[in-house]
Amino acid sequence: MIGRLTGTLAEKSPPQLLIDVNGVGYEVDVPMSSFYNLPGLGERVTLLTHFIVREDAQILFGFLTHDERQTFRQLIKITGVGPRMALSLLSGLSVAELAQAVARQETARLVKVPGIGKKTAERLLLELKGKLGDALAAPASVASDAQADILQALIALGYSDREAAAALKSLPADASVSDGIKLALKSLA
Repeated sequence: MIGRLTGTLAEKSPPQLLIDVNGVGYEVDVPMSSFYNLPGLGERVTLLTHFIVREDAQILFGFLTHDERQTFRQLIKITGVGPRMALSLLSGLSVAELAQAVARQETARLVKVPGIGKKTAERLLLELKGKLGDALAAPASVASDAQADILQALIALGYSDREAAAALKSLPADASVSDGIKLALKSLA
């Protein structure tokens, strides 16, 4: 089983990558959430992987974070959800957004992802309930009430969970709500 690849990013053609690992080129399918955060061509990259062997193919899926790979593995355990649909889900929603949709039982949010119909969305919500973990249910680890307020303000202003969480990480831990929002907006601009 191939669990991780570290090498040079040789080609990028969404959703597939070619990673040169000491002269061997690995074709890896990645969700768009990972694709957008990759370094440039010719730079080193490390991906956590999930290797699937079928009768007619051997497919390697790559992820930048442990949470993405773990969520992918949870998704493909669900009847009727194959690796391509799981990849599509992770491309359409971040892990935090998916966990939030499951926690709130938001069928409409899942149906927006291409290839996910109402019945599949309902099955996903039922099967994933309680399985994505409490750490993933919140968009970011929030250390204080002020940080929670800053996060909610950014989301209310239209930023995604991922963008808001990234901006929150760049703030000093003791920032007040008003200063934190100003600093976060500057980092997002």
